[in-house]
Amino acid sequence: MAKYAGCFTMKDRSSFIFSEELLNYKFSSHHPFNQFRLKLTLDLLQKLNALEDNQIISPRMATDEELCLIHDPSFVDAVRMAGQGQLPKEIAENYGLGTEDTPIFPNMHEASSLLVGGTLTAVDQVMTGQALHALHLGGGLHHGFRGKASGFCIYNDSSVAIKYLQQKYNARVLYVDTDAHHGDGVQWSFYDDPTVCTLSIHETGRYLFPGTGNVNERGQGKGYGYSFNIPVDAFTEDESWLNAYSTSLREIAEFFKPDVILTQNGADSHYYDPLTHLSATMNIYREIPKLAHEIAHKYCGGRWIAVGGGGYDIWRVVPRAWSLIWLEMTKNSNAYGSLPSEWVENWQKKAPVALPLEWDDPADMYKPIPRKAEITEKNLLTLEKALYPIRNHQKSETK
Repeated sequence: MAKYAGCFTMKDRSSFIFSEELLNYKFSSHHPFNQFRLKLTLDLLQKLNALEDNQIISPRMATDEELCLIHDPSFVDAVRMAGQGQLPKEIAENYGLGTEDTPIFPNMHEASSLLVGGTLTAVDQVMTGQALHALHLGGGLHHGFRGKASGFCIYNDSSVAIKYLQQKYNARVLYVDTDAHHGDGVQWSFYDDPTVCTLSIHETGRYLFPGTGNVNERGQGKGYGYSFNIPVDAFTEDESWLNAYSTSLREIAEFFKPDVILTQNGADSHYYDPLTHLSATMNIYREIPKLAHEIAHKYCGGRWIAVGGGGYDIWRVVPRAWSLIWLEMTKNSNAYGSLPSEWVENWQKKAPVALPLEWDDPADMYKPIPRKAEITEKNLLTLEKALYPIRNHQKSETK
């Protein structure tokens, strides 16, 4: 990583990228993608006294030049025009704009550019040594394509950030996506690039958007063998999910040896999520950042950038799941037992559901899954298929 410079003067200093303006990325009041979850998470951390003002860094706006590291200039122009009410409907649809998933809203270019800029702010915080870890929960829009919006995502902040990491810092990037939906936009952006390794653990596309992420999608050309997908079966529970995550991330990190790790932290694999069909609990959201943190220190000198993503139960799931990332980054163990009563009482007045009172979910949150053994076995076979190239290569080297 020849261009990397900077020394860390404060052990494990972490930066939290946030401003109220990030809430301007808003399709409508009834759309499932609701950035109000950022405010709920911020408030939970502040009620815990786990986030200091000097740790909060305002995002900057991404420039058109930065957006065009990934996106076509014509698409950026279309998004700008759409947000000004100047893009005809038939042209907008060619760019994936004005659809049910990705409606047009005023100033959508500016809101989307700030979201991308927030992830670039996180990158610069880490790569210049101002922080060892950085969290931008406003990011993680992994479905955006070079010339098309898709699945609630206009610009793809993670893809732009990875290209930015390559060009500015000459870094080898391991991208880890634990959203319940396949990280298709990021995968396709680097499908032929051996200096970017992508790992996506998601619900099988058999029942869920975007329908991609098959175990056989391994990359192409020089990038063949650097794309990993683990599509888990519907109704997968904690133990099976965590086995897939832990086993794959450890083996892939050892194989790839990245300079920096970028994690996408969609919180929609939870049983309560209204858009998916998995049966995970808060247990996985404790373990996801723990292992990411460990891998960052083992291979990357601690360099860890984390973004948000999906998560559509914004009251009961997202604030707890996302807070746990920050608490892990800052080595704060104050995340057991009861949630801060002040946070619960304040937001219960506005929440349409009963808020959780504890960090962890109750053991009897849902009835036992009758196909548990079958699902677990199926996921084990998927994991073996996904990791076969690495394991087969290791076997041939030891002969």
